[in-house]
Amino acid sequence: MNWDFLLPVKLYFGSGRINELSDIIEQRGFKRGVLVCDGIFRENGLADEIIKKSGGKLTAVFSDITPNPTTENVNNCVKVLREENAEFAVALGGGSSMDCAKAACAIKNSTDLIDDYHAGLKKLNSADKIPLIAVPTTAGTGSEVTFVSVLTNEQKGLKAPLGNPLLYAEAAIIDPVLTLSVPPRVTASTGLDVLSHALEGYWSIFHQPICDAVSLSAARTVFEYLPVVYENPSDLNAREKMCEASLLAGIGFSYPKTTGSHACSFPLTNIYHVPHGEACAFTLDYFLRLNAREEKDGRIDRFVKDCGFENAERAADRIYEMKKAFGMRCTLSQIGVKDEDIRELSEKSMHPNMLNNPVKMTVDSVEEMYRSLK
Repeated sequence: MNWDFLLPVKLYFGSGRINELSDIIEQRGFKRGVLVCDGIFRENGLADEIIKKSGGKLTAVFSDITPNPTTENVNNCVKVLREENAEFAVALGGGSSMDCAKAACAIKNSTDLIDDYHAGLKKLNSADKIPLIAVPTTAGTGSEVTFVSVLTNEQKGLKAPLGNPLLYAEAAIIDPVLTLSVPPRVTASTGLDVLSHALEGYWSIFHQPICDAVSLSAARTVFEYLPVVYENPSDLNAREKMCEASLLAGIGFSYPKTTGSHACSFPLTNIYHVPHGEACAFTLDYFLRLNAREEKDGRIDRFVKDCGFENAERAADRIYEMKKAFGMRCTLSQIGVKDEDIRELSEKSMHPNMLNNPVKMTVDSVEEMYRSLK
């Protein structure tokens, strides 16, 4: 087996680490930057707090970001970075703000729009990049340690990942205190996204040893601590464990990439507006049963046994139980998918990530899956 691994992101993990932001900026000699964040943080005052903690080095805020960031969002962010003559940026929030900031920082010194890079017409250039400090506020995407930015070009109707090592953040501050205010339903959805990253990164046809190891650790942690933090959102220890799991799962899928559950999540989110983590979890237990049943080497069974389950069936049962307990939708009828729309949904689920799944899927086999979930 041949494989590569690179993680150039300096990690600052632990409760209260956000208070070191000014020092982290100072150590790098940055003088002028932009805060890229979710709009809610301008309203609740967190953006102002982060600006203060930057020691005055953050001179502007960009927050015009949709839940599924668009190429237009990125281009507007780049415009602010250029107007401010920014030397760096801080991304505060979930995957949307981070994906937007990663792409914007990668082309700040160019004269181009992100659209050509997203469409594969141009390649990112290191000379165009400025550094990014990522500060996640959810335990979910792991975007702070990945080299991928998932963007939507609304004019072309194209949602696809842009992947390049130049998209890595320079540093990431993972402070569990910042996740305390996340409501239970969002905590559950993002936590199930972590579990999807861990499982899919492990069973992807491109799996590799380092990613396997961190994926296992992440999955164990989610099974143990996601129910705890859902029931008691103020449990800082459980919040810390979920932040740890999110970080590790982000590393775990970064090279192997995600598979069937994520491929199916894209139309569920784009067409039916199911939150990303909930959409990934919708088919996760199905793919766990399918992939384990068809595998020849027993990798998945060993994985779930290391997570404390008798076999993959019991692990899949537990995922389904958690979805029900968290109020996640488990049938197409709950999502609002009509019987006559299932074929189209199946066709749109054949995203390139589906090719990473260990069991080869077709439109017909995806449709069979969806009809079993009516």
